[in-house]
Amino acid sequence: MSNWNTPEPQPPSALGRYRILSPRASVRVSPIQLGGMSIGTEWQGMGEMTKESCFELMDTYYELGGNFIDTASNYQNGTSEELIGEWMERRQNRDQIVVATKFSTPWRQHDASVAQKIHFAGNGTKSLHISVKASLQKLRTDYIDILYCHWYDWDTSVEELMNSLHNLVVAGKVLYLGISDAPAWIVSKANQYALDHGKTPFCIYQGQWSLSKRSFEREIIPMARDLGLALAPWNVLGGGRYRTDAEDKARHEAADGKARSGHTEDGKWERDDGDVKVSAALERVATEVGAKSIQAVAIAYHLHKTPYVFPVIGSRSAANLRRNIEALEITLTEAQIAYLESVLPFDIGFPGWLIGDGIGKHQIIAASAPIDVWPKAKSIKPHAAKLA
Repeated sequence: MSNWNTPEPQPPSALGRYRILSPRASVRVSPIQLGGMSIGTEWQGMGEMTKESCFELMDTYYELGGNFIDTASNYQNGTSEELIGEWMERRQNRDQIVVATKFSTPWRQHDASVAQKIHFAGNGTKSLHISVKASLQKLRTDYIDILYCHWYDWDTSVEELMNSLHNLVVAGKVLYLGISDAPAWIVSKANQYALDHGKTPFCIYQGQWSLSKRSFEREIIPMARDLGLALAPWNVLGGGRYRTDAEDKARHEAADGKARSGHTEDGKWERDDGDVKVSAALERVATEVGAKSIQAVAIAYHLHKTPYVFPVIGSRSAANLRRNIEALEITLTEAQIAYLESVLPFDIGFPGWLIGDGIGKHQIIAASAPIDVWPKAKSIKPHAAKLA
């Protein structure tokens, strides 16, 4: 008989300290997602990966307490889903893992046996039906934990999209819904339609966010805070270009696969001036907090900024994964966050510069009288530092 007074067990790492996904989704997940774009054997331009090295990576993540894996129908030409599915089947841990996958991107584009590829892309109901059927087969499962609309196609109405997605939830094939790479107003419109008509709303948003590219902060973060959405940023490490000068030199000398093909998140491998500046700033803060890598500091920055953030971090080795999850042990001061943000210019734009983002005092109202503002929810801070 279990005792409800039993002290909570100590996790193997901070990955094993689970947290609610979002106010709209009570599933408990690890604070950092394992990115599935690097899991697979087809996109060797991202760096050579074998089936064995992919399994080793997932084993390490799982053994450290990780339970949140992100992939997509098109990643590694489908081999990402296939290997994740085979790994879960072999380890017999499917129900312990929260798997997020996506539909919309042309996932049969590489397949010469498919003459007409038009129905294997986009947000429409037929594309959704075909993609989910294939994803369930590749993942060797009868349900998907989180299904994303990978990007908005501008042709599918929010009514068709939300009705079709909701039908999958009702059928038990999908548990939660997410959306990626879409304007804030589309997400707001879609969720309002869902709520007004008894459909399942989105509970998580995935998009590009890094110290170099902060437009995510203009509309997406305020929207997510208001609608109760989790955030799953990609490009957190600048597409792999946040590296110290020493790391950059070593990468070039090693003739890394990425250098040859340029197959990264945004097609760039060489650092530009902005990447160099951000890397130097991250190195300075890493020294201040005693972190072993600048990449861990970059991840920690996002975890500090706002609640319900679950960075999608790809790795190609167990050692690299371990370095990245050090982010969960790093505490940054407000001054350090401000310093990191000062390295590159960022204009919040209109109407943000005029009315703010809803976090602090509204300056126009504050001009009338002294006001106090109820604090918003804050991010979860590390429980204890273990950087030594």
